[in-house]
Amino acid sequence: MEGILEQLNPVQREAVIYDQGPQMVIAGAGSGKTRVLTYKIAYLIHKGVSPQRILALTFTNKAANEMKERIGQLVGQDYARKLWMGTFHSIFSRILRSEASLLGYTSNYSIYDTTDSRSVVKSVIKELNLNPEQYKPNEIQARISRAKNDLITVANYQANPTLLENDRRFNIPQFVDIYRLYTIRCKKADAMDFDDLLLNTNILFRDFPDALSKYQQWFEFILVDEYQDTNFAQYYIVKKLAQQHRNICVVGDDAQSIYAFRGARIENILNFKADYPQHALFKLEENYRSTQTIVNAANSVIARNKGQIPKQVFSNKEVGDPVKILELNTDHEEGYHVANEIMNICLSQQVPYHRFAVLYRTNAQSRVFEEALRKKNIPYRIYGSTSFFQRKEIKDLLAYLRLIENPKDDEALKRVINYPIRGIGDTTVEKIELAASEYQVSMWEVIQQPAQYSLQLANNIATRIAGFNKLIEEFRNFASTNDAYEVASEVLNKSGMLADLKSETSFENISRLENVEELLNSIKNFVEQSKQENTNATLAEYLGTVTLLTDADTDDEDDHNKVSLMTVHAAKGLEFDYIFIAGMEEGLFPSGMLTGREEEIEEERRLFYVALTRAKKRVTISYAKNRYRWGKPVNCTPSRFIFEIDPKYVDFKSTEVKSAGSLFDDIETVSTKDTPRRPDPVVQSQVRNALMMQKRRLLDMNAASQRNHAPSANSEPGIQGQLKTGMRVIHHQFGEGTIITIEGTEPNQKATVHFDSEGEKKLLLKFARLQIIQ
Repeated sequence: MEGILEQLNPVQREAVIYDQGPQMVIAGAGSGKTRVLTYKIAYLIHKGVSPQRILALTFTNKAANEMKERIGQLVGQDYARKLWMGTFHSIFSRILRSEASLLGYTSNYSIYDTTDSRSVVKSVIKELNLNPEQYKPNEIQARISRAKNDLITVANYQANPTLLENDRRFNIPQFVDIYRLYTIRCKKADAMDFDDLLLNTNILFRDFPDALSKYQQWFEFILVDEYQDTNFAQYYIVKKLAQQHRNICVVGDDAQSIYAFRGARIENILNFKADYPQHALFKLEENYRSTQTIVNAANSVIARNKGQIPKQVFSNKEVGDPVKILELNTDHEEGYHVANEIMNICLSQQVPYHRFAVLYRTNAQSRVFEEALRKKNIPYRIYGSTSFFQRKEIKDLLAYLRLIENPKDDEALKRVINYPIRGIGDTTVEKIELAASEYQVSMWEVIQQPAQYSLQLANNIATRIAGFNKLIEEFRNFASTNDAYEVASEVLNKSGMLADLKSETSFENISRLENVEELLNSIKNFVEQSKQENTNATLAEYLGTVTLLTDADTDDEDDHNKVSLMTVHAAKGLEFDYIFIAGMEEGLFPSGMLTGREEEIEEERRLFYVALTRAKKRVTISYAKNRYRWGKPVNCTPSRFIFEIDPKYVDFKSTEVKSAGSLFDDIETVSTKDTPRRPDPVVQSQVRNALMMQKRRLLDMNAASQRNHAPSANSEPGIQGQLKTGMRVIHHQFGEGTIITIEGTEPNQKATVHFDSEGEKKLLLKFARLQIIQ
């Protein structure tokens, strides 16, 4: 073990070997926190701590699996497999399945994903005869989620006058009725949603002290990754579990706390010293990812936050390029400029596409970049788009499997009772659902004995439902003696799903077939891995694993060499050689949805810090002077965060290209809200004055620098004399092309160029700024 510890720097080593009680490891961006966590667990096992007595909590299955793999390499896979390591939700689900009967559930309860949960919410709103325009399902679902993450049960909510008054003020006075009926419906279906896994774990420990005591004594060491992202429920449960041995190690970075909208509380990490006064603090301050310039630029921004744990992140890597700041005329021009920069770097330095990422504040901003990249024939992917497990055909097959395992799962039953089409229409399904609600039973129980629940059905409909019952019962019998892969294959064939997917040969159906095949492959891998680990390969075990997968746990094999487009939130935990941060304007970044509270601005600043620190080699920041917002052209103000970067770490570039047409003849000024209103004139004036001063200072610095460096020949207008017919060139907007003809004499020479993606264009060379592709 001593040889392994030599691979750590002094602070990492101290954090790993400390085992005398509570400790907090503040891990700056790129400082090797994963290495500290994995080595610490390996060290504890090496010291003789049983891996079964170690609880390690993460936020994604991917992170847990990667750490488990590394630990296995250090101490052996047999030890790594025995760890209680996984996401908060997967670990708490494991506890709840063991103790389910105490809470009135079976151990095979279903877990509702976001889609299932929203479906129940819609159904409840309809049952209560409420207006879905007033009680918007998405907002109601989010409100229920927030309540559960704050450990507020229906009874707590009902007894809280402040919450009820807020509901009246927001014109949703019957929210608590929806929350109550939603909870009843889930319980009746023997189902929990994601947030129930937290809420019910707390209820278990609150109402059954013996259960709490059992797990407190069992977990000798508790380690928590990304502690700054924990919500109140996660924080509270972990604090309870750590009360016995008090060997708790939390790792995180307050400067990267960016999930307040999901309920994350930066207070959890800031107040750790108050919760554990005798704790040890370790600061990992060396950044192994980014250049010195990127680290220093990021430090100069985050230093403005008041709510933080002081640290000075540094890098011993090369100084690197300054942070480039681009001022573009329009968002359209911004998209094309970024695409051209990517192409130029790829061509000049032979850099593969997967080393580039374009980051933005909101998903809607991706369109202009998608358009520009497509026109340049640059492959890209949108990271965090529709999850593999949210695709219709995948959810259909999984719904069959869920229903087989838990017939009380109403959402699964509603999804498959008429898929493939078997003549059981929506009207019939609504009747079944109504009867189930009336008699407080599951829909499955109703269709088993329709007459008992006063359900009157036409003979042909009754026959079809009986056929569906028989099919599911056959699957249930088959599942009792076969593994998950065999069950899934049986369902795919016998249900008619496979025949339905093969019935059309459209591109979409072929894609769906490939997705189903990929799901079967994943189930096969699960079964084979389970056999190697001597664990159960049953359908129940597979469903317990797959339901808790997040978007961050899935990766598309086809995405290996593509530019990544993603929101800054989605970029957390990732790194790329070249980062483009787009749309750096007031009202976009920082968001226009802020109310003006200082803590909101600090969270946005942390988000910008995260964006900067994703880069290993170079950061380019861009903003548009004009952009369409709410269907109107508006004049945009550069983000305040641009001016917070120490000017010695930036390189300012301003484009002088005029936007085509008169789209921006009637310009509004963009507000710091996403609603169309004028911004605060004082703030606007301050930002504009700062911009002018910054531009003058930066342009002066650039000019001084350029006087000392001869410009590249093929970036100057003088390149005209070097151009020849047949030569390959690149244009800042049209991309690569071949010169067909050159006519006239300087300075009015014109060239006809055939561009690969834009066709033929005639250009006046003194303005074209063509670059020769060497």
